[in-house]
Amino acid sequence: MDLKQLSPTLSVTGQITPNDVADLAAQGFTTLVCNRPDGEEPGQPAFADIAAAAKAAGMTAYFMPFQGMPPANYVADFAALAADAGQILAYCRSGARSGNLAAAAGVA
Repeated sequence: MDLKQLSPTLSVTGQITPNDVADLAAQGFTTLVCNRPDGEEPGQPAFADIAAAAKAAGMTAYFMPFQGMPPANYVADFAALAADAGQILAYCRSGARSGNLAAAAGVA
């Protein structure tokens, strides 16, 4: 997993798995944000499975999937989340989509 830190409280990465979640919690992440639609490619873990692993690890998980440019409602929601969510890891297929959302929200 290639984590890219965009700010002191925000990092992005490519697709994670439920098995990664406990390690991410141990690294200090408290919030996961998925920017990848379920079923975007074969074999991709479902968000529900990652959310269940996050809950078991004491983390919060948010599902904000999109393709292309981030929708305005996600930009606003992500900005609000980044102001109050602790250590955030946003992920998508490669991390680029999550980085674009963070930039649009003004938090990266």
